[in-house]
This record gives sequence, C-alpha cells and structure tokens, in this order.
Amino acid sequence: MHPLLELRHADVWRGDHRVFRDLSLTVGAEESIAILGPNGAGKSTLIKLITGELRAAAEPGTIARLFGEDLWSLEELRHRLGLVSPEEAHRFDVEEPAEGVVLSSLRGAFGLARWMRFSKHDRSRALAAMEKAGIAHLAKRPYGELSSGERRRFLLARALVHEPQALLLDEPTTALDFPSSLAFIQIVRALVRSGHGVLWVTHHPSEIPPETSRVILLKEGRIFADGPPRKTLTSSILSELYGLPLTVRWSGGFCHVTAAHS
Repeated sequence: MHPLLELRHADVWRGDHRVFRDLSLTVGAEESIAILGPNGAGKSTLIKLITGELRAAAEPGTIARLFGEDLWSLEELRHRLGLVSPEEAHRFDVEEPAEGVVLSSLRGAFGLARWMRFSKHDRSRALAAMEKAGIAHLAKRPYGELSSGERRRFLLARALVHEPQALLLDEPTTALDFPSSLAFIQIVRALVRSGHGVLWVTHHPSEIPPETSRVILLKEGRIFADGPPRKTLTSSILSELYGLPLTVRWSGGFCHVTAAHS
C-alpha cells in the first residue's frame, strides 16, 4: 500500500508565508499516528496538505504525493481519506434525521436533498458506519436533538461510510465534555485495534490513544521529534517543545502532562 503522504524536500507556502522549508516526511496509510504541537507549529498546514487543499511548491527534487499519486482529485481523496473536523458539525439542518449526516456523504453533500435516492446497499453501508461509531440507535432522531458528543460520532460515521484507507481526525474532541471525549477516544481505540489507519491531530497529549504507534511533534514549521510515544512524549522533550517546565507521567497507556514543580 502506498503511503498516505510522502514529502521530500518540500517547501509549503500559505500566501506569502513559508510554513515548511525542505520538509521530508512519510505517513503510512495504515499507521496510527498522533501529531502534536503548539499554535503556529504547522499542524493546520499539514492537514491541508493531506486533504489536498494545499500543494507543495513545484521545485526540482521535490516529491509530494498522496497515496502514491503526484496529481489527485479532491473527489478521489474523499473516498480514500475519512476526515473528522468539529467545524463540520454546524453544516447540517437541525430538523433532518441524524442518519442524513452519514447518507449525504455518499453524495458528497452536507445534509439530505429531495433529489437524493439511496439504495439498500447505500443504507447498509451507512448503518455499518453508524454501528462502528456506536450511534446506530440514534439514526432517526432529529439532528438538532443530539448532544455535541453524539454529533461528533455521527461525523466519524460520515467519514467511515466510504471505508477509507485512513482516518484524519482534526482535533476531534474540541469543545466536548469529559465523558463525551472519553467515549470518542474509546471508539477510535477500537477502530485502531481493528486495523484502521488513524492520524490524530491534537493540542493535548493526554488524549492520544494508547494504541498510537508514532508521535510527530511540530514546532515552527519543522519536525521537532518523531518516534514512538514513550520516546517523544517525555518531560524534557515536551518542556522544550512548549517552552515551559513540564512533567510527564504515564498511566493506563495514556500520557499525562502537568506543570513541573519549581
């Protein structure tokens, strides 16, 4: 299987600002990876590279491929990469049934329209995705009656309905309360254990699932550290990353970070 992302000597610009200079990075489609870093580190730019919204500058010696392709279409990527972004939760009609979040993804839309028709196979795929996300019993409930955590899990089912090669989770627990965050993390853990590739982008080390095999730390547009969680999420490395004294401890496979005592 081709890597999800392959960059070699890539410069990436956003307007007049160069975010990445001479960046080399390979992200496997079947890996379980967390990307972490402070504001301005380059996380959002990396997400846009992976989703095809941004491209690396075309320079001699530069390689920039998604799923092994130098050229790609956003339509094709939508079927190969499942994206969960909290901002999408506000793009659906509160009156329509919640299953519309998932079914409409099969038509490349945000919400149902009168012209849409779905086969038994379509509905079976949607049901399977909702079952994986643990919200099949809420399929007929009006979207507006769902809690924030339930809406987030419908976004996950929406991403899963295409049976993508990898999932990209862009700060997926933002604005969720603790029980909802925990429920979401547990579902993702089950997906990783069942063989799904997951790329989890976050500000919070404590929510990185124990099944994560690799952590990439970004700082000021460069790769600050890259390796197994226990080797990258250490007191010294995170203290340097964030510029303040921090203490790391591990419990139940999760990394917990607190301010170091003076």
